[in-house]
Amino acid sequence: MTKQRWKNRIKKACVAAGTYQSYFDTVIETLAGILETRDKAQEKFEADGGEPVVIHTNKAGAENIVKNPALVVVMDCNAQALAYWRDLGLTPAGLKRLGEKGLINKDNSGGLAGALAELGI
Repeated sequence: MTKQRWKNRIKKACVAAGTYQSYFDTVIETLAGILETRDKAQEKFEADGGEPVVIHTNKAGAENIVKNPALVVVMDCNAQALAYWRDLGLTPAGLKRLGEKGLINKDNSGGLAGALAELGI
């Protein structure tokens, strides 16, 4: 997926979770770049056969078994992305933390809370 599509998707998720703030846009942009890189590495990993380990020949001609470099990039990007998802409140722990700090836009317009708010209770 492209960076722009990721940005749109992340922003929609933040809005849906009630955590979106305009000052998160640079964080969203960074996360979108990480996810685009991850997607490209995932495609390369799958195109190369999806093997988790590969044989690498060093300068001396010795063959060594190493982790597939594309898989390493995918795993690193996933770890980085998780931290950003959490900071944006898009994981259960992140959402809870933002709620405790009072940073979530709570919408009380529906359900019992909305009805009570309309009645002034």
